[in-house]
Amino acid sequence: MSDEIKQFNKAADDLFLTAVSRVRQPIEALFNWLIEKTDIQRASKVRSTKGLLVHIFGKLSAAFIQLIF
Repeated sequence: MSDEIKQFNKAADDLFLTAVSRVRQPIEALFNWLIEKTDIQRASKVRSTKGLLVHIFGKLSAAFIQLIF
């Protein structure tokens, strides 16, 4: 493999990693904020799918209401 092809591949890889990082960071920040504000991972008492959905949407609602006020 020639040096030009290696440089091209490295440049393409660097651009791809930069693009992924730019998309990933805001998503991670959102989920970290949700976990910090709602403690949404504490669902040990949930016994059903319906209960889990109520738990999740209740926590999300509380977080967004807190954000607004």
